[in-house]
Amino acid sequence: MEIVFVGLPIDRDEVEEALEAAFELDGEVTGAGSGMGRCHLDLEITGGSGATATLERLRGVLSELGIAEYATLNVSD
Repeated sequence: MEIVFVGLPIDRDEVEEALEAAFELDGEVTGAGSGMGRCHLDLEITGGSGATATLERLRGVLSELGIAEYATLNVSD
């Protein structure tokens, strides 16, 4: 999945570290980029968690960091 941020008020690396810690063996950040006021992280889920559980976990991390409102999720199969 791709997580796109517009106007992110914290460093993208901080978000990446939080996602890596939250997903541990179930997923990893496989790419990142930034430019023109936007940035994104690519999160590959490798564990057996269902889509709903994964999205709830992701939203929990973004909410804890106070950045959920800056994120748009693009989920692909």
